[in-house]
Order: sequence, then structure tokens, then C-alpha cells
Amino acid sequence: MTDQTHLEEKIAHLTRAVDEMSDIVARQAGEISQLTQRVKMLMEREASREYDAGGSIPLADQKPPHW
Repeated sequence: MTDQTHLEEKIAHLTRAVDEMSDIVARQAGEISQLTQRVKMLMEREASREYDAGGSIPLADQKPPHW
């Protein structure tokens, strides 16, 4: 096997690995976006529950005492 053939095979393997990792990163970005939306929805729902339960300001929206 020549050096050129060896390098071409290595490049082909690395190209395939990069393509696979790119697909994985794109899928994970979608999952992160979806999870971020869900957390936001849950935070809003809990803040609404706290307000409906008689609280004047949901705790998540209050500044800490040292501010």
C-alpha cells in the first residue's frame, strides 16, 4: 500500500467521522432547544400556580435580599 493510498483512506474515514458527528450535534441541538422550551413552559406554569395560590409575586421573579 502506498503512502498516498493510506492517506486517502485516512481522509475518507475522518470525513465519515466528521459527517456522523455533525449529524449527532444537529440532533442534540434540536433536543436542547425542545428541552429549553419545556423548562420555560414549566417555569411559567409554576409561577402561575404560585400566583394563583395567593402569592403576590412568584418566588422565581423576586430578587434576592442582598440586591
